[in-house]
Amino acid sequence: MHDELTRVDIQKMQEELEHREQVLMPKILEEVKTARAFGDLSENFEYKAAKQEQRRNMSRIRYLRQMLATAVVIDAASPEDVAGLFDRVTLYLEDEGEETTVRFVTTLRQNALEGLISKESPLGRAVLGHGVGERVYVQVREDYGYWAQIRGIEKGRDDESLDISAY
Repeated sequence: MHDELTRVDIQKMQEELEHREQVLMPKILEEVKTARAFGDLSENFEYKAAKQEQRRNMSRIRYLRQMLATAVVIDAASPEDVAGLFDRVTLYLEDEGEETTVRFVTTLRQNALEGLISKESPLGRAVLGHGVGERVYVQVREDYGYWAQIRGIEKGRDDESLDISAY
């Protein structure tokens, strides 16, 4: 499987990977070494906490390496009259009778609580590539979906202001 990511996504992952390998790893190794010197490892909370942090860091390093190895770089550009990546799109949700505004991003930068919706989500798949005034059906699962109308598109761009997800 390949993750479709932008050049900014790749850059952010490479920066995090470098920081984790060159800054955090030596620091954590020193913490493990120091905590180990405290004695009995079976009752040594500092040692257990340091080892847990070491495992967490190594897990993230493996994740970042895997993402970088399998990433397919995509272009975030889209025509002016259709919804594309990093655009703010105002939608009228027919079932709820209300408007909402979301911004479509790569999966690596999604955060639904902040209105950052993955291009691979049901909503992203339904809306991207469509224009103002179009009505789209959002298929959430086999037995449930809803209609949304695109009311506005504010063109966006891929910038470094959006953090990558922790996982």
